[in-house]
Amino acid sequence: MRKCLLLAVALFMLVACRTVKNEDNSPTWSQKMVESHGLVDFYTNRHHQEKLADTGWDYVSGLVASAVLKAWIMYPEKTEYYDAVKAFADRNLNEDGTMILNSQGGSAIRPSNIDDLPAGRIFFTLYEEELKRGNTKDAERYKTAATMLRNTLKYDHARIPEELPGTGGFYHKAVYPNQMWLDGLYMGSPIYAQWQYNFGEPDSKEHVESWDDIALQFKTIHQYTYNPEKQLNYHAWSAEPTDPNSFWANKQEPFLGASEEFWGRGMGWYFAALADVLEYMPKDHKEYNNVLEIYKQVAAGLKRRQDQESGVWYQLLQYDGTKTADGKGDTIAGEVYNVCTAPNYLEASASSIFTYAYLKGIRLGLLDKATYAPVAEKAYQGLLKEFIREADGKTNIIQTCASAGLGPAKDPSRTGTVNYYLCGKDVTIVENEGKAIGTFIMASLEYEDYLRGKK
Repeated sequence: MRKCLLLAVALFMLVACRTVKNEDNSPTWSQKMVESHGLVDFYTNRHHQEKLADTGWDYVSGLVASAVLKAWIMYPEKTEYYDAVKAFADRNLNEDGTMILNSQGGSAIRPSNIDDLPAGRIFFTLYEEELKRGNTKDAERYKTAATMLRNTLKYDHARIPEELPGTGGFYHKAVYPNQMWLDGLYMGSPIYAQWQYNFGEPDSKEHVESWDDIALQFKTIHQYTYNPEKQLNYHAWSAEPTDPNSFWANKQEPFLGASEEFWGRGMGWYFAALADVLEYMPKDHKEYNNVLEIYKQVAAGLKRRQDQESGVWYQLLQYDGTKTADGKGDTIAGEVYNVCTAPNYLEASASSIFTYAYLKGIRLGLLDKATYAPVAEKAYQGLLKEFIREADGKTNIIQTCASAGLGPAKDPSRTGTVNYYLCGKDVTIVENEGKAIGTFIMASLEYEDYLRGKK
């Protein structure tokens, strides 16, 4: 009970200390985006959602909900933000918190699908707030749900087996056996870390081993995807590159098993995951400095790739706007896919999440402010100039990659090549996509907090 009270007090202090407004009381950019497209009218993987409170469970709606909840923490007078996220949680949770529900009333958590987990990060704040309000029934329900998701990952999620390199790494999904993707580090590790921080027993062997496990995920994927010359991480890696589902993987050293390109949003998820985990990881844990060093390597590499004119980043990070698809496409088993000559482009969601991860790292003291504050400030101004458009009383965000992935064998068009990331059937450019809305809100909140600190 004492720990619960301390959590409630901590949330109150966070709200009190981080509340910030524009001097003229006009809406901030985070508020504009929440009210234009966070609470209503956004897309999840190209499926239109009219209202957050009525949206089903997935990582995109969860990202939007998490961003809206962060906005409520900074602007607690905006009670409608909290109410919408609570309604989203309650719509998707059964009575005792033991099951996340799909539209048919079954479980929305598919076996070994890491994308199904991160929306559960909202449960920690909901737990703390409902506990503070004396609503112990809902508080315990949210704690139960958070614990179920963490345990699903830790104990039930498929891992790379002992006979392969990368032993213990979480599969990205069951349909991608023995594969780790940068995206998956954001989907799994932060909720695992946040649970350990909030509910773990600090002196227990299990607690220490859980942090070992979290660190292992970063150490493994970084070992196999980081190119020190380019200072970037390949999108994904397969411990079994000859498996048909890994047809996209490099078949020889160096970078055996790695995919071919450095995809912006994939690195964005990875960068944000590092910042989010380091926020909670005990500094005296033996792996803390190893994870911090990975974060700093990623920060340095992305700084190098920031477009100096716009301040933001391209869809494919190692190229500028002169790079185009080759017009010939990719030939897989005699079939040709991904034919076009589209150019590389400045991309909103990756740029937003990079900005968030830089600003958060500065705030937490993880990054040198003198080195990275100019990067973050230029990036945020670039977000506003390149991607934000206001029309008919709404704030919109443009130029977002709808989706991108690799394989599996039944989808040979997802090749991981330049042609794929610029021409793939699922890699279309869209606007008001939840992955850009959520990350822009998060970047804006960090920037608004950063400005407050400069006053």
